Amino acid sequence: MSQTSDSCLDKWMGREALAEAMIPVIGRLYRENNVVTSIHGRSLINKSTMNILKAHRFARRMSNHELLLEETAPLLNALSELELGAAAIDIARLTEKFRAEGNGASLDEYLRAELAEIVGKRGADDRTSTDVVLYGFGRIGRLLARILIEKAGGGHGLRLRAIVVRKGADNDLVKRASLLRRDSVHGSFEGTIRVDEEANTITANGVQVQVIYSDNPATVDYTAYGIKDALVVDNTGRWRDADGLAQHLQSKGVARVLLTAPGKGELKNIVHGINHRDISDDDKIVTAASCTTNAITPVLKAINDKFGIIHGHVETVHSFTNDQNLIDNFHKGDRRGRSAALNMVITETGAAKAVAKALPDLQGKLTGNAIRVPTPDVSMAILNLNLERGTTRDEVNDFLREMSLHSDLRKQIDYIDSPDVVSTDFVGSRRAGIVDGLATISNDKNLVLYVWYDNEFGYSCQVVRVMEEMAGVNPPSFPARDVVAPIAVLETAGA
Repeated sequence: MSQTSDSCLDKWMGREALAEAMIPVIGRLYRENNVVTSIHGRSLINKSTMNILKAHRFARRMSNHELLLEETAPLLNALSELELGAAAIDIARLTEKFRAEGNGASLDEYLRAELAEIVGKRGADDRTSTDVVLYGFGRIGRLLARILIEKAGGGHGLRLRAIVVRKGADNDLVKRASLLRRDSVHGSFEGTIRVDEEANTITANGVQVQVIYSDNPATVDYTAYGIKDALVVDNTGRWRDADGLAQHLQSKGVARVLLTAPGKGELKNIVHGINHRDISDDDKIVTAASCTTNAITPVLKAINDKFGIIHGHVETVHSFTNDQNLIDNFHKGDRRGRSAALNMVITETGAAKAVAKALPDLQGKLTGNAIRVPTPDVSMAILNLNLERGTTRDEVNDFLREMSLHSDLRKQIDYIDSPDVVSTDFVGSRRAGIVDGLATISNDKNLVLYVWYDNEFGYSCQVVRVMEEMAGVNPPSFPARDVVAPIAVLETAGA
């Protein structure tokens, strides 16, 4: 083995050691101070050594170099000494800001000034916790449960208290827990799950969830389980108008309702990042629109703001869903009765029209259609747009990359330019949509964009963001503003 390869391995092992040492510090900040640490939005809570190393490597997308553990490890240690109150802290952005604006101050001096409002508050959390009930426990319901359990922290913010289902078998509780524990697409649950059949509860990572059996949303007495002023998340799709969803408000202990589907009538369809500030205290029923609407609306807003959209067509290549038949059989919908596992199926989508509910500037400017394909998760939206101002492929890609990194839409828009990515690479993405830069086509005022999205997990992350907005439980975030660094054009893959 050459000296060069020896040095390379030694350097790697040193970085591993730094990452390993960061894990208990990240854990203490989370448990004792209610501080959630991340790297450019990628949470570090409960992550492995390799995950931490990959998150640092991901930071190449922000500048011409990786985020150095030699910088972030001392920063984390310094944070742990400040007795911080609850917060969300992006250590990558904080490191960059210290590097750019430290002006000779020591790390401790800089952090005390930058985080002054939470220094010395040791875990203090001004947020009031909000009880959450998941009405339905299917694909979206179980993913919402995973995310809420992951974000449970010290019990502040959103608290998953119950799920409501119709009893399907004598061993229903065990089967519900098993489906939470194992998922063919999203893998195993990260943690432990216990079932108490006598109390009818599932306890996951210390979060005790009451399982309630009911087929009537208007007659559940949640207060009997100590639940009050709850936010009920209806992910059954059975009711999509105000009258149907208002049944939940008749149950004792319910304050507000969120639908995980496009709403009908005058209900507000919320796409977080676009119109979430339209939610008022008077809104008792809100909808989180559809996965496709969440994926395309942020990208369309960015393009419309920059170049102007005259009109466009959205074609969705969408993974099959549970409402289709596995083999040919009767279905009330056209074509959906044909085997989902064997066919591409043309079907309708209301996503293009639904965009206008969140983004009125595009009212009447979009058409849309959908093709269901034989994959279980991750879909793609093809945006064929006619623009007011001509542009080039490079200009559009540079702009969307910048939006994914430094804009208010960075939680919604991601960007990738790897030549080998395929749909499975985006399973588990927490962004609403990921622009595939290498697929972009631009011919002056004609633009075609390809946007990947995890129509299950990415959408569920958007739903949780809406829930946090409704409940008013977002912790303060640091740094309050970014230092904009130069962006390297690099081949990137995965999240």
